[in-house]
Amino acid sequence: MIDKRLIPVGGLKKEPFSGSHNGMRYLFTGDDGKNSTTFTVYIYPEPWCFEDTPDEEKEKAVFPLTEDGMDQAIGWLHERFEAERAKWLSASKESMHTVNFTKF
Repeated sequence: MIDKRLIPVGGLKKEPFSGSHNGMRYLFTGDDGKNSTTFTVYIYPEPWCFEDTPDEEKEKAVFPLTEDGMDQAIGWLHERFEAERAKWLSASKESMHTVNFTKF
């Protein structure tokens, strides 16, 4: 799903990191800017961005901002995906049918 080498631990102090895997979106974010000692990982279903996804559809977990913490976070992502595989795969399929109508 994700290779931890793509997310430098110290980089989360400066910038969040996001991605998706088969209908499950995720967002890694440092908890206190340059002084962060922890980071939070959010998961939520496609198709919307983090800001447009209702809070009740988001799940989060906090980890220490260390290499071990990153291993724990990636393990948590895998665990959550497998625990609700049908939900995520359904979100992936349904996102293909989502149309956003905007009046100009």
